[in-house]
Amino acid sequence: MRIALISPDPGHPLLAATAALLAARHTVLVLDPAAGPAGARGATPDVCLLKARTPAALELARELEARGSVVLNSATATDRCQDRITMAESARAAGLPFAATHAFDSLAELVSSTDGRTDRPLVVKSRRSRKHDLVARVDGPDGLRALEPIWGMEPVVVQDFAPNNGWDHKVWVVGGRVFAALRRSELAPGAEEPATVRDRLPAEWAESALRVGEVFGLEVYGVDVIETVGGAPLIVDVNAFPGIRGQAGAPRALADLVLRRSAST
Repeated sequence: MRIALISPDPGHPLLAATAALLAARHTVLVLDPAAGPAGARGATPDVCLLKARTPAALELARELEARGSVVLNSATATDRCQDRITMAESARAAGLPFAATHAFDSLAELVSSTDGRTDRPLVVKSRRSRKHDLVARVDGPDGLRALEPIWGMEPVVVQDFAPNNGWDHKVWVVGGRVFAALRRSELAPGAEEPATVRDRLPAEWAESALRVGEVFGLEVYGVDVIETVGGAPLIVDVNAFPGIRGQAGAPRALADLVLRRSAST
């Protein structure tokens, strides 16, 4: 079997460990996501792992899907998670506990619409999820205006900041297996590089995480959850094929998923 990694960083711990498990009996290729559809010339793998989420990577994935390759996650499912409004609408329509999310064509429009005033803490994010995008807590008008010189033309979404204990529950699902960790929130006051510890996830939270996969058509994904006052979970983000580090068993789960999906075609 031929397995392709669509990633600019095939040395990522999850991908490298998974490739090592598969390489003993299968051929593992690396395709450059920056090449777009041209990167598929001469290569029609049986299964592709779509780690990159750039427009060019999605075009490459669609080309390979058209040729008959199984792509994990599919280009359509991956793209659906890039738009945070589509993400929120899909999750809330399915009854998932997702944060209410509102869109603005630009950060400047947000500033103008509030005249720089905020009467409650907000979380402001780039509308399109990508590496090094905007994710910031804003506690007052000065904080909102301070973002404008750099991010003024950025399409953004806004969520009310939900009071919580300052820890993010990072939940990852790989082929139906659930992994979880606690990480200090980057939005917590005074937080530096967040420490990560293993998380004992409540059963109902794990069920919600699995439900996310059904709603979005994802097989490898991450769900960011915070515990609000009173203990209720609130989903604030969904990521297709995130970097899962330090989770024993995750590479094995991913390798098993590849073999299972190949056998099902």
